[in-house]
Amino acid sequence: MANHSEGPSSSIRNRIETLVELLLVFLPVIALVRAAGPWVGDDPMRGFGIAWMANGYMLAAIWTGIKLRKRTWAEMGLTFSVGSGKDALRSIGQSLMVLVIGIMAWLAGPMLLPHLVEIQEGADFSKYDYLRDNLGALVLTLAGVYFISSFAEEVIYRGFLITRLAELTGPSKYNRIIAVLLSSAGFGLIHYTWGTMGMIQTGIFGLAMGICYFLLKKRLWALILAHAYMDTLLLVNLYLAGS
Repeated sequence: MANHSEGPSSSIRNRIETLVELLLVFLPVIALVRAAGPWVGDDPMRGFGIAWMANGYMLAAIWTGIKLRKRTWAEMGLTFSVGSGKDALRSIGQSLMVLVIGIMAWLAGPMLLPHLVEIQEGADFSKYDYLRDNLGALVLTLAGVYFISSFAEEVIYRGFLITRLAELTGPSKYNRIIAVLLSSAGFGLIHYTWGTMGMIQTGIFGLAMGICYFLLKKRLWALILAHAYMDTLLLVNLYLAGS
């Protein structure tokens, strides 16, 4: 594990390495999404394909950075050891608490913002119209979304991005606040296909998840489970919209 207390030169070197790591994780994905935009068009399946590629690359890049810098997944709150039944129940209980907070955050956008700014339209979920009254499509989409969104997004935008941004901003009492705000803004922006309200809602949701990340002492699996519950509720609701 990298030692962050070796002195000023070590601190500067660590920040440079962190900045390079962040750029190598995100810049290729930004280039990929921009280049693939005309090809994806309005085709949701192509969009999912690009999302799979992007998140798969980012997870691989994060893993590579961890190995090269002799870091660990545990620093981000991600562990793969099987705990006791009590630990599992605690994680499930925490995930349900995070779900409630996430739902409240998600609903805050459309409830409050129209009174503050001129945004009347809701989030745009038209790319998911194929789910309506199509049980097979719902099951397949959920299977993919559990990896693309529930797992990968929490690892990337909470575990990795918040941790690295906090390191990059240095030992300031505001470093966690800055990291959570920046990661939430980025999380909202990646949902640009959901329209303005969709980006705002996911940004607020990301803010709530970032706060919970630190409140739960980086127990990332609780956030991953809560994100999975949220995705399930959202997609099932879109499926039922056709009934």
